[in-house]
Amino acid sequence: MLRGRRTELARIDAALDAARTGVSGALVVRGEAGIGKTTLLGHAVERAGELRVLRGTGVESEAELSFAGLHLLLRPALDGLDALPTMQRQALAGAFGMSDGEGDRFMIGAAVLSLLAEHAPVLCVVDDAHWLDRASADALLFAARRLDHEGVVVLFGARDHAGAFPAPGIPELRLAGLDETSAAEVLDDTGVELTASTRARLIAETRGNPLALRELPAVTTGAEPESEPLPVTQRVIDAFHHQVSTVPAACRTLLLLAAADTTGELPTVLRAAADLGATVADLAPAEQRRLIMVEDGTFTFRHPLIRAAVYRSAATGSRIAAHRALAGCTEDPDLRAWHRAAAALGPDEQVAAELDDAARRAAGRGGHAAAAETYERAARLSEDNAPAGTRMLLACEAATRAGRLEWARERAEKLLTQVSDPSTRLRLTHVCAAAHFGSGELARAHRMLIDGTALSTDPAEAFWMLIRALHAAWASPTDVTMITEAVDLLGTVGLAPDDPLADVAWLARWGTAQIMDRDTSTFPAIDDVLARARTAASTAGLRGLTEVASRALVAARDAESAEIATAVIEEARAKGMVIFLPAVLGHLTLAQVLLGRHREAKATGDECVRIATATDQPLWSSYAAGGLAYLGAIEGDEEAVRHFTDVVGSAGAGYAGASTGVVYAQSAQALLDLGRGRVQSAFDQLTAVVDGPVRHVSGVIRCMPDLVEAAVRLGRPDHAAEPIARYTRWAETMRQPWIDALLARCHALTAGDAAEEHFLRAIDLHDPAARPFELARTQLLYGEWLRRARRKAKAREYLTSALTAFEEIGSAPWITRARSELGAAGVAVERAEVPATLAELTPQEHQISLLAAKGLANKDIAAQLCLSPRTVAYHLYKAYPKLGIQSRGELTGLM
Repeated sequence: MLRGRRTELARIDAALDAARTGVSGALVVRGEAGIGKTTLLGHAVERAGELRVLRGTGVESEAELSFAGLHLLLRPALDGLDALPTMQRQALAGAFGMSDGEGDRFMIGAAVLSLLAEHAPVLCVVDDAHWLDRASADALLFAARRLDHEGVVVLFGARDHAGAFPAPGIPELRLAGLDETSAAEVLDDTGVELTASTRARLIAETRGNPLALRELPAVTTGAEPESEPLPVTQRVIDAFHHQVSTVPAACRTLLLLAAADTTGELPTVLRAAADLGATVADLAPAEQRRLIMVEDGTFTFRHPLIRAAVYRSAATGSRIAAHRALAGCTEDPDLRAWHRAAAALGPDEQVAAELDDAARRAAGRGGHAAAAETYERAARLSEDNAPAGTRMLLACEAATRAGRLEWARERAEKLLTQVSDPSTRLRLTHVCAAAHFGSGELARAHRMLIDGTALSTDPAEAFWMLIRALHAAWASPTDVTMITEAVDLLGTVGLAPDDPLADVAWLARWGTAQIMDRDTSTFPAIDDVLARARTAASTAGLRGLTEVASRALVAARDAESAEIATAVIEEARAKGMVIFLPAVLGHLTLAQVLLGRHREAKATGDECVRIATATDQPLWSSYAAGGLAYLGAIEGDEEAVRHFTDVVGSAGAGYAGASTGVVYAQSAQALLDLGRGRVQSAFDQLTAVVDGPVRHVSGVIRCMPDLVEAAVRLGRPDHAAEPIARYTRWAETMRQPWIDALLARCHALTAGDAAEEHFLRAIDLHDPAARPFELARTQLLYGEWLRRARRKAKAREYLTSALTAFEEIGSAPWITRARSELGAAGVAVERAEVPATLAELTPQEHQISLLAAKGLANKDIAAQLCLSPRTVAYHLYKAYPKLGIQSRGELTGLM
C-alpha cells in the first residue's frame, strides 16, 4: 500500500496516459534515500499496461564503466537497432562495443531517442540515476530533453543532494516526508507492536521517511533516543546491516559478491562464489528475508541501500577477496581491470597498464568521462612518477572531451606544478584554457593561450592558439588590448610567407582594423583574403572553418559567412558531430537575420537553442536568442522580444562571452521601440549599447543607423554626428554596398532639403534580393520626406513599395507606419490578407518541411535534426493542413 502519495501518483499516471495518446514526457523523481522514489517508479511499471517497459538502475560501482547503465537499460530493446538512421546506429553500436568506431556523445543520445521511439509506446524507468556513469547519463538526458510526440515516458529516480544527477530542462517531482497521519499508517502496516511514545519518536525522527518507518520498528529498542540521532539514511543502512548480519556467513559471502558485481548476472556471481566456498543454495536465507530477488538468471537487491549496507559493512579483506574472485571469472577485460584495481593493495604497474587499456577502449566508444576516471585510477596505481604523470595528463584530456572542464582544470593545474617537459605543459595549457573559456574566465584563457604559444614547436598549432586567444579577447567585455595583443602576435609564430594560414591572419586583421585604428590601405584585398582563408582553414577541420565564418561576419562579409557556416553544419551533420552544431548554428542564425532570411533564421535559431540547451552550451543559445529577439522586433512581437531577451540573460548568466547575444537583444528592444513610436526609449537603449563596454562587438557598429534615425526623430541631429562618423569609418574599411546604402540613408536623415540625392543613392545601393527590411525602411523614410515636401504622387510610389515589403516580411509596426503615411498621402489602403502558407508553420515544422521537400526520408531528417522519425512524421502531419496540401509530393513546388 502506497501511503500519502495521491498527488504524486496522479502526476505519474498523467504522464502514462499522455504516452498512450502519443505525447512524450520525462520526469525526475527526486528525494532523499528511502523517501519513496523506487516505490513510485514501481507504481509506474505496474500501471504501464500496454506500454513496453525498459528498466535500469544506476550502480555506484559502475560509475567508471562507460555506457554500463545505458547498456543494461536498453539491452532488451537492441532488436530495434537496425531501424535507426545509419549514423545513430553506428554511434550506439560503437558505444556498446558492438562495432568499431567512436560516436559523438550527443549522436549517441539521439540514437537513444530514436530507439525508444522505435519501441513506443514505452515506459523507460531509471532508478538511482545519480549513480549512472557519466556517458549513460548524458545520453539519456539528451534523449529526454528532446522528447516530443513519440509516445515515450522517461522516469528517473535520483537523490536530492548537491550535484546528484543534475538534469536542467527536465521537470522534477520532489518528494517530501509523509504527513503524520500517513506515517502512522505505514507504522501500522509493519505489524510491529510499538508504544505510543516510540511511535511518536519514530515519526518525528524519521521526518516521514517511508523506508525508515518500515525498517526501523523491527530494530527499535524503545530506549530513549541519543542526544544527536544518526541521519535517517545511516539509520536505515544500520537496520539493513542488522538484517544482513543475521544470515549465515556463506550467504553473506554471496551477498558481498552480488554487491561488488556490476553485471547483475547470477552465473557470474556463482562462478566467483565457487572460489570462495559458497553455492547457490547458500543464497536461500537472503531470499527468504527479501534482501535479494533472483529471477531469470539475474538478481536485484530489494533496495539500493541493502547493496550499500552489504558492501560497506564487509571487512576490507573480504571485499578484496570478492573483487579478486570476480576478476578471475569475467571475460570482459574492462571489468577484470576494474575488479583487479579494486583489489590492489598498493601501486601495481600491471594493473595500471590494464586500466590504461580499459581507458583507451572507453574513449574509443565515446565514453570520455569514464576514460578520465580510469586513467586517474591508473595514475594512482602507477609505480613511477613518469607514467603516473602521463596517465593523469590523459585523464585531463579525456575529461575535457567529456565536458568535465573544472574536473580537468583542477588536476591539470596541479600537474603543471610537477612537470617541466614543454610538450606536456603545452597539452596541459590547452586543458586549462578550455576550462577557463568554458567558465567565462576569458582573460585567463587568453593569457594561457598567449603564453602557451612559446611551448609549441609547430607554427600552425601556435597560430590556432592565437586565434583562440583572439576569440577569448573578442568575447571579453572591456579589454580591447587583449585583441591587439593576439592579432599582433599572429605574424610572429614562424609561418612561412606563402603559408595559407597567413590569409586567416589577414582576415583577423581586417575584422579588427577599426577597433585597433589600423590603416588598411596596404592590406591585401579582403575578398581575396577570405577566399584563401576558407581553403586554408579547411585543413584545421570544423573548428578552423567556424573561426573563419566568425571572422567573416566581423568583417561584414555576411553572405560568405553564412555560406561557410552552412557548409560546416552540413559536414558536422554528415559526421554525426552534434557537439559542433550549437556554435555554428548560433552564428548562422545571426548571419541569416542580418541578411533578411527571416524564415530560415527562425528555424536555425530554434534548432540552435534546443541543441545548445541539450548539450549544455549556453553561450550559443545566447547568440541565437539575440538574433531571434531581433527578428521579433522586426515583426513587432513584444512577447517574442521579451522571451528571447530572457533566454539571452539566462543563457549568458556569468558568461562574459554572451555579450554578442546581449548586444543584439538590446538592439532588438530599441528597434521594437523605434517601430512602435517609443523613440526616446529607443534612443536611450541604443546610446547605452554604443557607449557600453563591448564597443568592439559587430552588433554595436551595425546599430548606428537606428541610433541616427532615433536622434533625428527626436529633433537632435547633433547627436547623430558621432554615430555617422563611426559608421563612415567602418564603411570605408569594409567597402560593402549594403553598408554604403545605410550610410547614405543616415546622411539623408541629417541633410534637410538636400536629402533626396542621399535617399536615391541609398535605394540604388540596396540589393533588392537581400536585406528587404532595410530597403523597405529606406523607401519608407524617403516616402515620408517626399510627402512632407508635398510631392505626394512620388511619395505614394515609394510608400507603396515599402508597405508591400513590410507585409511580406510580416513587420506589424512598420506596416502601420507605412499605411499611416499612405493615408496622409491620399491613398486609402485596404488591409492585406495574410496568406495561410509558410507563415503559419512553427520553426521546426518549417525546417522539417524544407528537408522533406528536398526528398529526404523521415529517418534521414531525424538524423540531421537529432529527432526521432516519429517526431518528424508528427510535425509533417501538422504542417500539411497549414500548407493546404495532402501529400509529401506537393511539398517540393510549394517550399
